[in-house]
Amino acid sequence: MNSEQGHLILSVLQRLPQWIRHDLAGKDDNARLRAEESLAAMIADALVKNEAE
Repeated sequence: MNSEQGHLILSVLQRLPQWIRHDLAGKDDNARLRAEESLAAMIADALVKNEAE
């Protein structure tokens, strides 16, 4: 991972909705899985959009 990608991922993490933060820290396995999948999708989307520019 290069510096630009690191900054991009950090910016995604800074914009995370509260529900994702809450579910990532929770004990409910299903909620945590949904949050992890949502986070992965947000990061993938940001990386694809960055490559398109």
